[in-house]
Amino acid sequence: MKIVCSDLEGVFVPEIWINVSKKTGIEDLKLTTRDIPDYDVLMKKRISILKQHNLKLQDIQMVIANMEPLAGALEFINWLRENTQLIIVSDTFTQFAGPLMAKLGYPTLFCNTLLLSDNGTIEGYKLRQNDGKRKVAQALKTLNYKIIAMGDSYNDINMLKEGDYKILFRPPENIKNEYPDFPVLYDYMELKNLIQNILGT
Repeated sequence: MKIVCSDLEGVFVPEIWINVSKKTGIEDLKLTTRDIPDYDVLMKKRISILKQHNLKLQDIQMVIANMEPLAGALEFINWLRENTQLIIVSDTFTQFAGPLMAKLGYPTLFCNTLLLSDNGTIEGYKLRQNDGKRKVAQALKTLNYKIIAMGDSYNDINMLKEGDYKILFRPPENIKNEYPDFPVLYDYMELKNLIQNILGT
């Protein structure tokens, strides 16, 4: 049995924080796990910026509500779920994900949770578990699944390393260059063809 474990942002939907940056004009919110490998450092920086500009959860949710899946993503997910199982493993948060999951047909999602004050200020976050992407892949392997791991950022690398099949999808040049042994694809049709071949083996 084979199962797909995939990142969310950059693979199926645009980067949430980049969209928040565009909406607010705050350049530092453009930074993602494509730029900063240490997720805790990145999130603490984001939370500090939000507090500095008095931005609350509702402000981010308003941006997310107007976001759409990447072109071709929904069709690809529908094809994938007709042919195998998909688990999206993301470092996003339950408070962000709802509208995006609805637009993707509600695939299974493993993600994290924000810690909020009574007025909606983001005070911190709680990981589902440390190194959660890698541990999802490890756990599924104990159930005798072969893992097709897909991602585009530094925080996906440990999951890809655990995967029986590894795919970097639309990664930035720095990640592509740092991990030259990982296959790199940029198009959903290419992705479909590769996974179709994997599923047939």
